[in-house]
Amino acid sequence: MTGEGKGDLTSADPARAGVLTFGEIHTGLLQNSTALPSDRVQELLDLVVGERVRRSERPIAYAASPDRLTGVDCSLPSATNRDTRAIGTVIGHVTVTGGHIVQGSARTTVVPVHRHGLRLPWSHYLARPGTLEPIGKFAAADVAEGFLAGNRRAVTLDVGAISGRAVDEIQASSLLDRKRPLRTSRTTLRWAVLPATKGNRASFSIDSKTTRTLLIHADDGQHPAELRALCEDLALHDWLLTTILTVLDNSLDTAGGRTQRVRKLHPAVDWLLHLWMPAAHLDPAMLPLWKLLDERAGFNKQWRTSVDRIRDQLNLNTMTLLEEAAENAAAAAPLPFAAP
Repeated sequence: MTGEGKGDLTSADPARAGVLTFGEIHTGLLQNSTALPSDRVQELLDLVVGERVRRSERPIAYAASPDRLTGVDCSLPSATNRDTRAIGTVIGHVTVTGGHIVQGSARTTVVPVHRHGLRLPWSHYLARPGTLEPIGKFAAADVAEGFLAGNRRAVTLDVGAISGRAVDEIQASSLLDRKRPLRTSRTTLRWAVLPATKGNRASFSIDSKTTRTLLIHADDGQHPAELRALCEDLALHDWLLTTILTVLDNSLDTAGGRTQRVRKLHPAVDWLLHLWMPAAHLDPAMLPLWKLLDERAGFNKQWRTSVDRIRDQLNLNTMTLLEEAAENAAAAAPLPFAAP
C-alpha cells in the first residue's frame, strides 16, 4: 500500500537512529533543446504547494524540488528471500543541474522497533519522514545485499519506481519542448549505507550499461540527507562520464572522413563538458568519501582523458581544414605572367 504526502521534513530526523539507509537515483538529460533557465527550472520543480524550490547558482546552477513523502507498507528486499514487512515513508525529490541534467532520487532509513507486530496509524509514520519500521526479524546486511542485487517480488518495496516516476513526471512537463540535443540513456544508481566498524569506506560497481550500485559503510554521525547528496553527486558525474564515452565511441564508428566524425562530438562540447564539477554542492563532511570513491573508480582521471581525446580530435580536424584551405588557395592562385 502506498500514499503520498508531505511531512515536517525540517524537524529532527529520526532516521539518524537507523541501522540501514538505502535509495535509488535515476539520472538523465532533460528533454529540451536548450539549457533551461533558472526561472523555468524553478517552475518545473515547484511540485509541492507551499514548499519552496531550493536553488543555488554557484559554482554551477542547481535546483531541488521540495521533498515528497510516499507511504509504504510492503516487504523489504532480501538476499535470502526473507519476508520482513515494513511500514513507513520514502522521501523523494527531483533535481536539475546546469539546466540540463535531471535526477529523481528516493531514499529511506530502516529504524528497528519492538512492538511485536503492532501497526500504528499513518500519522505516526508521517511524523517520522524517511523512515521504515520493520515488523518481524530484520537483518540490515541481508536487506542491503538484496536491494543492491535488485532482488524483489511483487510485494517488495520498489524505491526505484518512486524515483523513476518523478523523472517521468518532469519529462512530461509542458515547460519542456521535448527536443533532446543528443540521444542519451538514463542511468540508475542503487545505494545502501550500513554502520561502519573499521572506518568509513565505500564500494562502487558498474553492473550493466545503465545500472550501478554503491555500498557505503559510514559512522553514526552521517545524516541520511548528506549521504543522499553524496550519492546524487556520484550518480550525476557517472552519467556524465558514461555519456561522454558513448559520444566518443559513436564518433569513432561514424562512416566518412574526420569532419563527419568530429561533428558527432559537437553536442558533448556544447552541452556536457562544462557540467563536470564533482562535490560542488556537498557537505564538507562528505568530501573524504567522495575522494575515496574517486581514487578507486578513477572518475576524474577518465574524464580528463576523455576530454583530452575530444579536444585532440577537434584540433586535428581544425588543422586538416586549414591545410586543405591552404592547398585549395595555392591551386586556385593564377600562374605568374611570363613576358614574351
